[in-house]
Amino acid sequence: MPFVHLHVHTQYSVLDGAASIIKLFGSAAADKQIALAITDHGNMYGVKEFLDTASKFPTIKPIVGCEFYVSKGSRFNKKGKEDLSGYHLILLAKNHEGYKNLMKLSSYAFIEGFYSKPRIDRELIERYHNNLICSSACLGGEVARAIAMEDIEAAEKTITWYKNLFGEDYYLELQRHETDLPGADTSTFVVQERVNKVILELATKHNVKVVCTNDVHFVSADDREAHDRLICLTTNSDVDDPDRLRYTKQEYLKSQAEMEEIFADVPQALESSVEIANKVEKYSIESKPVMPNFPIPEHFENTGDYLRDLTYKGAVARYGEITEIQRERIDFELEVIVRMGYSDYFLIVQDFISAARRMEVWVGPGRGSAAGSVVAYSLRITDIDPLKYDLLFERFLNPDRVNFPDIDIDFDDDGRSKVLKYVEEKYGKDHVSRVVTFGTMAAKSAIRDIARIQKLPLNESDRLAKLIPLKFPSDPDGKPVEVNLDNCRIYVPEIREAFESPEPLIRETMDFARKLEGNVRNVGVHACAIIIGRDDLREHIPISISKDKDTGEDMWVSQYDGSQIEKVGMLKMDFLGLKTLSILKDAVSNIKKARGIEIDINSIPIDDKPTFELFSRGDSVATFQFESDGMRKWLRELKPSRFEDLIAMNALYRPGPMDYIPDFVERKRGLKQIEYDVPEMEEILSDTYGITVYQEQVMLLSQKLAGFNKGDADQLRKAMGKKIKHMMDELKEQFIQGGTSNGYTIDILEKIWKDWESFAQYAFNKSHSTCYAWIGYQTAYLKANYPAEFMAATLSRNLDNIEEITKYMDECKRMGISVLGPCINESVDTFTVNKKGNIRFGMAGIKGVGSSAVENFVAARTEAGGQFTSIFDFIEKVNLSLAGKKTIESLVYAGAFDCFEPVKREQYLAL
Repeated sequence: MPFVHLHVHTQYSVLDGAASIIKLFGSAAADKQIALAITDHGNMYGVKEFLDTASKFPTIKPIVGCEFYVSKGSRFNKKGKEDLSGYHLILLAKNHEGYKNLMKLSSYAFIEGFYSKPRIDRELIERYHNNLICSSACLGGEVARAIAMEDIEAAEKTITWYKNLFGEDYYLELQRHETDLPGADTSTFVVQERVNKVILELATKHNVKVVCTNDVHFVSADDREAHDRLICLTTNSDVDDPDRLRYTKQEYLKSQAEMEEIFADVPQALESSVEIANKVEKYSIESKPVMPNFPIPEHFENTGDYLRDLTYKGAVARYGEITEIQRERIDFELEVIVRMGYSDYFLIVQDFISAARRMEVWVGPGRGSAAGSVVAYSLRITDIDPLKYDLLFERFLNPDRVNFPDIDIDFDDDGRSKVLKYVEEKYGKDHVSRVVTFGTMAAKSAIRDIARIQKLPLNESDRLAKLIPLKFPSDPDGKPVEVNLDNCRIYVPEIREAFESPEPLIRETMDFARKLEGNVRNVGVHACAIIIGRDDLREHIPISISKDKDTGEDMWVSQYDGSQIEKVGMLKMDFLGLKTLSILKDAVSNIKKARGIEIDINSIPIDDKPTFELFSRGDSVATFQFESDGMRKWLRELKPSRFEDLIAMNALYRPGPMDYIPDFVERKRGLKQIEYDVPEMEEILSDTYGITVYQEQVMLLSQKLAGFNKGDADQLRKAMGKKIKHMMDELKEQFIQGGTSNGYTIDILEKIWKDWESFAQYAFNKSHSTCYAWIGYQTAYLKANYPAEFMAATLSRNLDNIEEITKYMDECKRMGISVLGPCINESVDTFTVNKKGNIRFGMAGIKGVGSSAVENFVAARTEAGGQFTSIFDFIEKVNLSLAGKKTIESLVYAGAFDCFEPVKREQYLAL
């Protein structure tokens, strides 16, 4: 008899479910099941992945649902144990409208009802019950709980309430988890049978249909022991603990035949599962981009016109009189942006970046492919001129294919939160959210975790975990090999031996680790990603909450992760905090304080001689992107003399293209002849001495040599970078045809193509390299011209990293800059430059001395006229509630009072 699983927990029932979605569908397909539901505990984290996977199994209808936690009273009651506990309830979406109601219920459960768990209540169920199917759930359901407590009246009242609301879409659920397996919980089945007997009676009495389910938590019976270990990890229990939480070990995706046998006496319960599946429509939750609306002045007809006006005003400010080349590029970009519906997007980005600057938050010059846009440059979204450096707009937005724009923005560390707050206030808290992330069990952590609960000796656990390599070499086709236990079993003999060990404890540890590897272990928040919606985000995605680390307030977080969010039409942006921008900001402030000089870091000369001399000596410790030992070695070899050399080195110094650096250096220094396959290539490759370094160069050459349009050139870049063979084959044919039409021989074209194939997979995004090379140049400029002020800023921004502090203090010593110890009469919280040009250690860098204490010291010192006269004067004038004995001892140990004669720390240490 056909049967459909309607109560299924995937691995997104975090640390409770161990079922991989793809394996669930594989198992259901093998058993010819016609449909499959997802009903994770209190969340919809896995829904988009579930639907995506379902598309690969066309014979299985996906059913989206959730096992909600229903509070006993109002969802707003959050006062004690009574409110912590609640009832389970299964809700399934019949169609897209039902899915939207499911999203709202899940969102409100987090936003309004979260109390240890996300909770809904009857008021919400009434509000959003349309197009949902309701099942009374497991023994944790309200009906089952009342029956178990022999409160039949309460059970009947609950049935009546739900039946009145859902009508024929309300079902009473039956489960039977009979077990005789070692270590399994046998008490659950006894209660289930007692509850089931009453449920069948009440179903008849109230004319409500029954449906049978299996409370699925893992895929196959073979996974039951691995799931048991997962529960040990969840409850922090050893596997041999007699009092730990145990399941029945029957919670797997049973076959239709197994379910028919278990419920042979209640065939109508099996039929109901199919009836429910037939009530559910197939639908898609994917959407075209739902762009936020940007408010514009009344005298503009639309956002496209307003964007054009702002762009041209900005272009005049950037370029002065606009040339025909600049105008053509701007018009081309605007046409693509407006046609694709992204005008609001650009206006939103320029608005919050403009707001950031008004709030004195430092903004990076750009990152990624967005720096290829002249419109972005004109709007001051970016600070690198694309026309000057041959950066391409189509690398950012392909004019022939609608793809989401992706403008990632760097802000200084301190200012990022200010910009986020501005966006929330401008668009409304319900229009803005962060993006969820899922931490999974990696191979090493899975081994260590399982070993701990299995009581495998620690030294053996360490030995096994340390056998896992950081990475494997690429396969023969050049594709990366994933580091997982299955591959380790193939490539690491010692791991293979562990799987086949004669010691059962080792063998079991490895087997359970392999089965749990990749399971979702925790839920987090993406450090940078932000969603901005057109309207209330609950209309488009399910929302969860998390605590904001800066404010302690609840912030909205999408339940779909970054790989899924754009598929459902949401606009995602990355707001990144870049420590280097904070260093630049602090350094410029230090220069003003110490020398009275105002530095505009974005207007420094691009050909500064001391800066290039610094690079040529390899003295680039503490500079952005150029401070590693390997990079410094090549800088000494290269002796860069122009900014373009730095862009190229930034692109080349990474695995793969690094092999081309010696050739690049020799050509730059005239030790090797620069040759071009055809003369026309010189214009595009001359900056990199005949070597194809950037993706943009391949794109430009394909247009110049073979007549590719901008969209095809971008497709070539994508195909080569990702090794998409069928696209490469098609584009090669197009390249050969176009090239021969332009008069080039097949031999030459074949050689060029072969060269591209060997290197283009490593070619880097020039837009990104240019932006980050510019930040690197800015740091080097300050180090070369204002060394003490720059190093003080660098030290201050690494106060919590002793290794970095040590490295940078050594660099100061090499540079001949004195780093003086902390002084109660001169130090502040951070490193500063004193009147003699030396760096003074910041008191916040002293272990045991907090920033609030330092703030107190500096304020008291200022009130005392700028100096304490003695340690006794210090004690009298500071707030001792913020400076207790331990804090003062820490200051003594660090020498902060050595300025007072005759008091020295040696005297204190001698006591």
